[in-house]
Amino acid sequence: MDEGKKPQTIAVSAGRMTAEHFGSVNTPVYRTSTVLYPDIHSLLTENQPYKYGRRGTPTSRSFESAIEALEGDAAARCVALPSGLSAITTAILSVCNAGDHMLMADTCYGPTRIFCDKTLPRFGIETTYYDATVGDGIAALIKDNTRAIYCESPGSLTFEIQDVPAIAKAAHARGVSVLMDNTWATPVFFRPLDHGVDLSIMSGTKYIGGHADVMVGTITANESHTKRLEDFYGDCGLFLGGDDTYLSLRGVRTLALRLKQHEASALEIARWLQHRDEVVRVLHPGLQSDPGHSLWKRDFKGSSGLFGVELKPASEAAMTAFFDGFHHFGLGYSWGGYESLVIPSHFKRTAKRFEHDGPLIRFHAGLEDTNDLIADIDAAFARLKAAP
Repeated sequence: MDEGKKPQTIAVSAGRMTAEHFGSVNTPVYRTSTVLYPDIHSLLTENQPYKYGRRGTPTSRSFESAIEALEGDAAARCVALPSGLSAITTAILSVCNAGDHMLMADTCYGPTRIFCDKTLPRFGIETTYYDATVGDGIAALIKDNTRAIYCESPGSLTFEIQDVPAIAKAAHARGVSVLMDNTWATPVFFRPLDHGVDLSIMSGTKYIGGHADVMVGTITANESHTKRLEDFYGDCGLFLGGDDTYLSLRGVRTLALRLKQHEASALEIARWLQHRDEVVRVLHPGLQSDPGHSLWKRDFKGSSGLFGVELKPASEAAMTAFFDGFHHFGLGYSWGGYESLVIPSHFKRTAKRFEHDGPLIRFHAGLEDTNDLIADIDAAFARLKAAP
């Protein structure tokens, strides 16, 4: 990354191959399998930048190098994959082998837990879930065969902030790799590799794409983890197609600007919700009232559009009335696109119980006018109160 460049400038300029493509500001979509070599010597030695479609094209290199630039100076190699979940599973399997043990944040994304519980045992890999707020206490949980510690900050659905630098210090003292799902903040607001993480993971389906029209995942490795990531990625035949790569790179160009609006809207809505009688608490690390606020303020440069809310106890009929009737908040999974979303939060915890009496809700603040979004939630509360 060029010194002094801000994320907004990096997002616009990184990964462009203007000279190579006749002045075009966008790298074209390369849809190719076969790449021709000029002579037999070149073919046998593979001494050209692009060798075979699955091994990379100018389109994929543009996107991956743009993500590398956003991830910061510690980023050595980014690879793009067909989904966020494929990035998670690939990152884990690139560092863990049969007989190994992994420590997984108890607040991880639901499908990550399913992979750990259902698939990893088939490969002889053991998972222990840990309290996400443990900090440097993670050292006591490391076994002789622990090969990875996996972080997700803030936590999925409950938004706990982790002390990533403390966890990384304890891990590296024992030769353990640190992986982190950084989908919520993106490198615009938090650079995992600068805080001791070895593999930075994102579901680019969310903010990187930004328009709810592409599935993509990324893994960015530091120098020490580049070879094992590249080897596993290549050996498994993983690759993101040209059209999805192009859409993802297009999303990068407006990432920093979009995140500023998502952040501003979410904070305005969250502060409004704090004053509602129906609300017990708002789960948003950017709020001073949040238990993780001090860590968030220390390490993060901003917050995104995703946050949670605990409501006072309500009947099933009341909650049905609350959810049925939104005009601007759609009922749907994923997040990070231009549209606002709301869903009930259901999750599993095994290391530490998440205490709550009322229903939990997850909001994603999109790019609509904030006053319209607040009016939409206000109407939902009116329906909740009017329900029998």
